[in-house]
Amino acid sequence: MGRRSISRRPQEILEVPKPNKSDGLATHAGGVVYRWKKKAPELLLVTAKLDSSVWVLPKGHVEPGESTEETAVREVFEEAGVKARVVEFLTTARQVIRGKPQRIEFFLMERVTEEPAGEGRRLAWLSQDDAVERVTFAETRAVLILACERLAESSSFR
Repeated sequence: MGRRSISRRPQEILEVPKPNKSDGLATHAGGVVYRWKKKAPELLLVTAKLDSSVWVLPKGHVEPGESTEETAVREVFEEAGVKARVVEFLTTARQVIRGKPQRIEFFLMERVTEEPAGEGRRLAWLSQDDAVERVTFAETRAVLILACERLAESSSFR
């Protein structure tokens, strides 16, 4: 399935908060998106672009002039068809993909609405335990565990 052209800026998808105190070194941004189902959070995973057997968090390149929050909102929408709002900054992760280093700022994000995704990826809403088990990479697992801890710490996310 071909990539749908997304011409809307993140601000047109959802209201984006002011940028965090990023050091400006992030190459990518993404989100751990949650929704509530029967008083328990479910987390969003998507399949990787080049290998549908690999489960990852939605993320992508920071475009020129874009904050990392805007990138996270845009990428979650493009990859999963989910409109989500940034709740808080989670962490900065480093990984190497196909020989290229990435510095990724991840945000905890709350699902607002959904529509069909444009990139042809599969997506799954999973319990916290199932999401942590399903992700392919250890770095992603660590980000998910941090998000689960944040969700457990605060009832304000409900």
